Formats: sequence, C-alpha cells, structure tokens
Amino acid sequence: MMRLWGRKSSINVQKVIWCLAELGLKEGKDFERIDAGLHFGVNHTPEFLKMNPNGLVPTLMVNDLTLWESNTIMRYLAKEQDKNKRFPSDVRAQYSSEKWLDWQLGTMWPALRIAFLGLTRTPEAERNHHAIQKAYQDTNQLLGLLDQTLSEQAYCSGEKFHIGDIALALCVSRWILLNKTFPKETGVRADLKNIDAWLKRLENETCYNDVAEKELNIVK
Repeated sequence: MMRLWGRKSSINVQKVIWCLAELGLKEGKDFERIDAGLHFGVNHTPEFLKMNPNGLVPTLMVNDLTLWESNTIMRYLAKEQDKNKRFPSDVRAQYSSEKWLDWQLGTMWPALRIAFLGLTRTPEAERNHHAIQKAYQDTNQLLGLLDQTLSEQAYCSGEKFHIGDIALALCVSRWILLNKTFPKETGVRADLKNIDAWLKRLENETCYNDVAEKELNIVK
C-alpha cells in the first residue's frame, strides 16, 4: 500500500490527494495518509528526514520508492498509477500540462505565496502590507496569462483535464479566498471570466470540491 505523509490543509498535499482521487484511489483502501507538518509535527523527526531531507510535506512511499515534491509525485501517479486512463498521455497534452506545472511552481506561486503567508501565517502586527498587496496584484497580472489561454481551450493542456489543472486550480482557489477574507489588504481581484468558467468545469467534472478549501486555514 502507498503511504502519504502530509496534512490535508497543505496546498501541496492537496495536489496529491486530488490526483489520487482522480485515479480512483481511496484513503484507507489504496493508500495510507499520515498527518504531518505544522502542528502535527513528524516532519522533523530523524525517520522522516531520512525519507525527505527537506523536512517538508508531501512525501510519498510506494514499495521501495520514496518521492517528494508535489508536482513530481503527481507526474509519477499520472504515469504509473493511471490504470483507467484518466489523464491524456499524448505528447501534446502531457507537455502542455508540464509547462503549466513548472509555471505554477516557479512563476505564479512565488508571488501568491508572499500574500498567502503574509495574511495567514504572519501576526497582523508584523505584516508587510505593501509587500502583501503588491504580491497579490502581481498575481492578478500573472493569472491574466492563464485566463488568456483558457479563452481558447477548456483546460491548461487543451480540451481534456490534466494534472497541470490541479496545481493551478488550488493556487487560484487561494487567490480567491484571500480576496474574500482580506479584501482591503489584497486590493481588487482581477475579473478573469475564463478562469471563473474553468473553475466551474472543475467543480462539475472533477474531484475539485472534495479537496479545495472553502475557507482559509489561518494560524492565529
């Protein structure tokens, strides 16, 4: 049985849980999940650090294979565990999805992360409000690129759902929740109608609703 370490409130753990759900793999039956990270601890124990020297979640163990980095774990699952062909495997769809996975990790999330951590993990008296609002507004501009792509196709990789949509949608969900919860601190959220329509498709056609947060997990 696969074992997954990570708390359900982590965006990176949510990616893996969502991917597993799309593959029809169920917690307790097909994989075991162990709470780890933040108040759960575990991730800095010698045993965990032997598996993942970064001390971060998620970490996935399948037999003698241990993986970390959420996007890498999803790539593995889509390639090795997709028995029902949930995700398209043709070269065009695969690498169209891959480029968005890299963009999410290297371009969009670094901007949104500043606003996210500033508003959910930093005490109010210590917040850099200028940096938070700038980061949120930078994210508005970046997501405009995704919105433009979605004006011409249903999903990030084309006309079929792929793992790139998972990584992007969980970031977009936090982008929306930040503005709903902290409208003054974030400033105006960009009106991106193609992203709105894409999220609606994900709600109707995928396991998005089972994984995405309905409210922010704020450390007080």
